[in-house]
Formats: sequence, structure tokens, C-alpha cells
Amino acid sequence: MMVDNPTTVMAVLFALAAIGFWSETTKLGSYLTGTVVVILLAIIAANVGFIPHQSEAYDFVFSKIVPVIIPLFLFKANIVQMMREASRLTLAFLLASFATVLGVLIATELVDVTSMLSGRLDANEARAGVAGLFTATYIGGSVNYAALGEITTLVEEASFFSAATAVDNVYSALYLTVLALLPAWHWLARKFIPLAENPAIESGLKPLEAEAKPISAATIAYTLALSLSIVAVSDAIVAATGVGMYRYAIITLITVGLATFLPSMTKHLSGSFELGIALSMVFFGSIAAGANVSAVISIAPMLIVFAGILLTVHAVVLLVMGRWLKLSLPELIIASNAAILGATTAPAMAAAKGWHTLVTPSVLVGVLGYALGTLLGTAVYQWLL
Repeated sequence: MMVDNPTTVMAVLFALAAIGFWSETTKLGSYLTGTVVVILLAIIAANVGFIPHQSEAYDFVFSKIVPVIIPLFLFKANIVQMMREASRLTLAFLLASFATVLGVLIATELVDVTSMLSGRLDANEARAGVAGLFTATYIGGSVNYAALGEITTLVEEASFFSAATAVDNVYSALYLTVLALLPAWHWLARKFIPLAENPAIESGLKPLEAEAKPISAATIAYTLALSLSIVAVSDAIVAATGVGMYRYAIITLITVGLATFLPSMTKHLSGSFELGIALSMVFFGSIAAGANVSAVISIAPMLIVFAGILLTVHAVVLLVMGRWLKLSLPELIIASNAAILGATTAPAMAAAKGWHTLVTPSVLVGVLGYALGTLLGTAVYQWLL
């Protein structure tokens, strides 16, 4: 029996997100990550006929929820604070971003992914869209991926977009494992300068939430009110200027501007990051539900090659140029983690490895990735067009 009422489908999406979060408390779920669990469950639910491949609920998520997710992730994107408190890691992150762009351009030249699309887009538009999509997701993570899916209209290619999401998440998990192993490769570690332990810097770094108010109904209301207002203003600018493809870039610039020039406002927006993560899980469930398994299987192999080339170039360029710039291996590892996986896993890895001076800076550069990913992804897309 298929559930096709939009409200009921939305309920299923949120239920899948809840299961994804719960799964991370289990051994298998923590290994797969909640995102992968949600994607797999949504694909299964759609392909056994429990929920439809197309629904007004998914359209609502893509058009209304995704734009709101961007400000939720960027309310702590204070550029001044990032440059002051995380200068070396910011340099490493910018290098990681450059390595991603270079990897995307090389992979785009070597692998033709346009044949995997339905033909709704012309070949050049599809090629540019895929490049922009992977640029965005590997300079910040899922929120950038969501934005570029809308900007390039690849989100309408349901099977391709779901396959790309699955490949992205599998590679992210594998890449995280490789990053965790790198410090143990002594032949590699000896080629880099040691991580500087600077107690003065470490003591000067305050957790982002140090002055924040506790999460409450009021802070959630403030957060949603400001997020929706930013989206509304951005849409008004787009309507007045006719630059629809820059909608998400405008949302990003407005939010980063507020976070930088009105930093005190963030203490009233507690819970914005957590709310963004929760809605991102719903987004991944929405795009996964559009996947036709047979189509995904036929599409995924080329995407695997594409992403493999991209990440290999990213890692090689990052390590070679990072050594030349006299950055330590831990700084490069955390910067790469923040670029490929976002602000959630980078501080966890820094803490687990005992790199305490990198914990807070890793959050800052991860948030920088949320801001840069959409802008650079859009730039690559427009350039290749």
C-alpha cells in the first residue's frame, strides 16, 4: 500500500530522519552515519512502493526548506573571528578548497557523466552542473550540495541526484577513515612540521556556544524568524534583479554579513545549527526517495570513478602544497575533513586525536565551508557554462 498524501509523506520523511539520528547510537549506525541510513531507508521505502518517487512533499522540501537550511548553518560564520582565531587552519582550508576545485575540473575532463542523465539538460549544462554540485559538496557538505542541486536543476534528475548522493556519502565515509589513518603513516608524518602547541592561542579560543543562551522556544522562534526573513529578502532581490540562479549565493552573503558585522546576535539563535542538521536529514530522505534502483545501479559506476579521481587529486594537491606552505599534517587533515565532510566531524576528529588547539578552529573553518561551498560551486558552474 502506497502512502501518497503529501502530509503523510512528510511525516514519513521526518520519521526516517529520527531513525537516522537514533541509528547513530548503535555500532552499525555510527559506522554508516545517520545520513547514509536515511538515504538507504528512503530508497527502500520508495522502491517497495511504500512512498512515491514523486510527491508535493519533496517539492516543498526542495523549494521551501532547503533555502532556510543555509542561514541555519551560517549564523556563526563570523569571517573576522575565523581569520583572527584560526588563521593557519583557514589557510589550510582555503588550500583544501582549491584542491577540490582542481580535482573537480580534472575529473570533469576525464569522466563523461552527461550520458547518465535523462537528456533534459544539454550536455554542456549537465557537465557544468555536475562539476558545480561536487565542488559545493566537497567544500562544505550537504547544505551546499542541496543549494547547487537547486541552482543547477540537477535535483530534478531524481535517479542521478540520488545516485550522486549515495556515492558522495560512501566516499565521505571511506575518506574519513583514510584521514584518521594518515597520522600513523610515519613515513608521511615525518615530511611535515609538527603541530605547534600554543597554550596562549588555545586558552584564547572560546567555544562558539560559550556566550549563547540555552536552546528554548524563544531562540528557535528567533532563529526561524531571521532565517525566513533572510530568504524573503533574498527572493525580493532576485525578483527585482532577475538573477534567479544567484538566489543561494545572495542568501549566503546576507547571512555571512550579519554574522560578521552583528556577531552578538548569534547568542540569541541557539539551536540553529542543530535545526539545520535535522532538516538536512529530511532533505536527504527527499532526494533518495526519488531514486529508481535500476537507474541508480546503471548510473553509480561512472560517478564512483568521477568522485574517486576528484578526491585523489584533492588529497595529493593538499599534501604536496601543504608541505610547501609549512603546514602541519594535523592541520591539513582537519582542513580536509572540514571541507569534505563539514563542521560536524572535523572537531570530533581533532578532539579524538588530541589536537586540542585545532578543535575550535575546525568548527570555524567548517562554517566557512558552508559559506564558500555554495559560492564556489556556483562560480564553477557558471564558468563551465
